Amino acid sequence: MEGNKDEAEKCLLIARKALDAGDKEAAMKFLRKAQRLYPTDKARVLLDGLTQNGSSAGNGVYRRKPADGSDGSVPRPERDGQGMTAGPGDTAKSFTKDQVEGVQRIKKCKDYYEVLGVTKEANEEELKKAYRKLALKFHPDKNQAPGATDAFKKIGNAYAVLSNPEKRRQYDLTGGEDPAAAAQQGRSGFDFHRGFEADITPEDLFNMFFGGGFPSSSAHTFPNGRARYSPQYQNQTRREREEERGDGGFSMFIQLMPIVVLILVSILSQLMVSTPPYSLYPRPATGQTIKRHTENLHIDYYVSRDFKSEYRGSALQKIEKGVEEDYVSNVRNNCWKERQTKTDLLYAAKVYRDERLRRKADLMTMDNCKELDRLNDLFRGG
Repeated sequence: MEGNKDEAEKCLLIARKALDAGDKEAAMKFLRKAQRLYPTDKARVLLDGLTQNGSSAGNGVYRRKPADGSDGSVPRPERDGQGMTAGPGDTAKSFTKDQVEGVQRIKKCKDYYEVLGVTKEANEEELKKAYRKLALKFHPDKNQAPGATDAFKKIGNAYAVLSNPEKRRQYDLTGGEDPAAAAQQGRSGFDFHRGFEADITPEDLFNMFFGGGFPSSSAHTFPNGRARYSPQYQNQTRREREEERGDGGFSMFIQLMPIVVLILVSILSQLMVSTPPYSLYPRPATGQTIKRHTENLHIDYYVSRDFKSEYRGSALQKIEKGVEEDYVSNVRNNCWKERQTKTDLLYAAKVYRDERLRRKADLMTMDNCKELDRLNDLFRGG
């Protein structure tokens, strides 16, 4: 099983790129293959989500537009009436006071249950309902408030951990954040429960539920360093599919190799076995259609056109001796079969008092036995 782990990771990567390209059918295909090769939680979560929530998914793929600032910094927001907008260098990023307060609420949450706003007894359906609502509200392409990306990631991690029975059980045993993590949170923002990180990225989880829904033309990088790419990467995904099919063809060739070897050995063995120079019956396939007969017992046999020039004198006598021995052996065997058949018929006729079987036994011509008697007479006469 361990030997299939790398191949399963490759299938999982292809499935994620297929999700980015909006090709759910291909994603499910490679996720199933990854599970067969080496089952993992990340493939299971993706596959379960696509199976259970595929009907509600759209056709787009999640992307986020990059910031316009060339230095990569994020301008501080300025209040403007009821809403908020970013600095003059990024007029596209607008957000409301409610969005900022929502991000702050998520930031202050101490455990994943509080993040999703559910109780510790929440079932799977309640978790899904809570995640759907929050994911749409805090999606970075819809919510441009500062920290919305971190909030979106924390929501995704919360659902991915709590929806996994094993991870949820371990998480419930340890409780929420530990004091050291809480202290660190005050300095560097969110702590994402490093011992309980999800096996699936928040963007992949969103695509699983909604099929994207917020398409854009460029790449967006999340704090975990993973990037989601634009539609031009569909060509790369297509090439990887072709490579996958190529690998499958090579694997099939390896599996069929023993059969191919057996066929080749069979053909070579037939080529190495020389054809007998004569036949007791006409054989057009080997060219043995010219009729001859032996000088001693006058047994008919068939040869090819080159026979007369190849076999003369003692060689011809040796061939004809072989013909007569084969012929006598065949006649002897056939005579034995005829006698056995006649004996069986006579015995059955006697046991069952069946006159029809007796007549059938009497009508047998016993041609091979008569021929064997003729040959014996010739031997004795010689």
